[in-house]
Amino acid sequence: MFNRNRFLRRVAAIASISLVAGCSLLSDGDPDSKGPIVVGTTSAPSTLDPAGAWDGSWELYRNIFQTLLAYPNGATTPQPDAAESCSFTDSSSRTYRCKLREGMRFADGDPLDAKAVQHSIDRIRTINAPAGPAGLLGSLESVDTVGDREVVFHLNQSDATFPFVLATPAMSIVDPDDYPTNSLRKDTKVFGSGPYELQSYEEGKQAVLVRNDHYDGFAKRQNDAVTIRYFQDSATMVKALHDKQIDVTYRGLAADDIISLQRHGNTDLQLVDGAGMDISYLVFNPKDPMAKQPAVRKAVAQVVDRGAIAHKVYKDTVDPLYSMVPKGLTGHTTAFFDDFGDPSVSKARKTLQSAGITQPVPLTLWYTTDRYGSETALMFQELKRQLDASGLFSITLKSRPWKTYVVGYQKGEYPVFGRGWFPDFPDADNFIAPFVGEKNALGTPYDAKQITSELLPRSRAQSDRAKVVKDLKEAQQILVDDARLIPLWQGRQYVAATDDMSGGERALDPSTIMMMWELHRKTSW
Repeated sequence: MFNRNRFLRRVAAIASISLVAGCSLLSDGDPDSKGPIVVGTTSAPSTLDPAGAWDGSWELYRNIFQTLLAYPNGATTPQPDAAESCSFTDSSSRTYRCKLREGMRFADGDPLDAKAVQHSIDRIRTINAPAGPAGLLGSLESVDTVGDREVVFHLNQSDATFPFVLATPAMSIVDPDDYPTNSLRKDTKVFGSGPYELQSYEEGKQAVLVRNDHYDGFAKRQNDAVTIRYFQDSATMVKALHDKQIDVTYRGLAADDIISLQRHGNTDLQLVDGAGMDISYLVFNPKDPMAKQPAVRKAVAQVVDRGAIAHKVYKDTVDPLYSMVPKGLTGHTTAFFDDFGDPSVSKARKTLQSAGITQPVPLTLWYTTDRYGSETALMFQELKRQLDASGLFSITLKSRPWKTYVVGYQKGEYPVFGRGWFPDFPDADNFIAPFVGEKNALGTPYDAKQITSELLPRSRAQSDRAKVVKDLKEAQQILVDDARLIPLWQGRQYVAATDDMSGGERALDPSTIMMMWELHRKTSW
């Protein structure tokens, strides 16, 4: 969860400097005085259709679409947004009802009613896009409407996490007149009801957002326009920040750039940092002759030195992670460390020898070149160095850009591959459920019946999440025992901005998605 207290300490320090300089972080400013606020990121959308993406595209969706529920500033549980109210109507958490705000409209003026919500949710499952979010709706049986303003979700099992699912940008409400039931949109047009409308979009270059005058929701917009620029690497993005070509950076700051901003101080730049929940991990393909062997996977887990990766590659801007569930969430454990301890070649050798493996194991590790930051290639080079140096493995590295990389792992082409995970919602369930089962977010079936049939259903029946720790810990131990997924590190979130910008400390929701409407420029007294 986002460390807002840490943010507030940072903001207080900046504010005290601002008072001396005759400026105030707290003044509203004139949003149009210097044109649109320009935000830089290295995470470009893979598609503009919410039914087709379970990835970083959600950053854009949050700002141009609405969901029934979302996270007003400071909230850690979902609150009504397009909805006026939402709640379970039964004690078993299997019927969930939402009532829409009255008079809702899309940016083009078309009415947003209960049928639009039903259409938006149903098409996700109907299309079932390979990289889409249908997997989030595993507990949904059907969607009904009552009049123009009420939507009723019938679940096939108790699921206290369902409101969190509805709050994800994957459940963005789209206009039925513009989004077909059976296929994804392929153009660059967007018809949503969020705080902004998409004025123009150039793939891989920029998205131009302007104020949506039809918007009705909780967001209090501090600006009238935002342009998001997409960069290939951190160095180019930070240079643009120094040159005042952009106002804010988010997603993809390289460790060296973060360290430079921290160490040297900048009179014209500010860096806001806080706890994050994004994780990096390795996935083993059970169809590969080597990766399918438990001894091979456990030997890799025994050799990998997470501390060296965090320190040497990421300059301690990330933290070593020993569970798929990150620190800060109820139920987090250190199960990988508890079982494997410190990196040990001798222990790994014994594991392999016990399975009859005496020769170096050939493995090909795949990574994407343009999704998880500039250090990804360096991290995989360090993984190769560690594994090769053990004498137990012979590692080959291969890479692809994200769009073709996704296709490859969905087809099962990679023996071992790297993935990152930004949470759909801030609950430990979301760091377990998406990776197991026949259809999961990884495209590699993982038959973990005790997790999918017993532990997760039982935990989802409990609305008090503090009472599900035992089941969540047991699920994490199963992941360790199987070693199909090996966590590497947990990130922290950094927002860098020019000295005249404000709102960065408020701009990230609990899922660390940027709410662009919180950004604004400071003004003089």
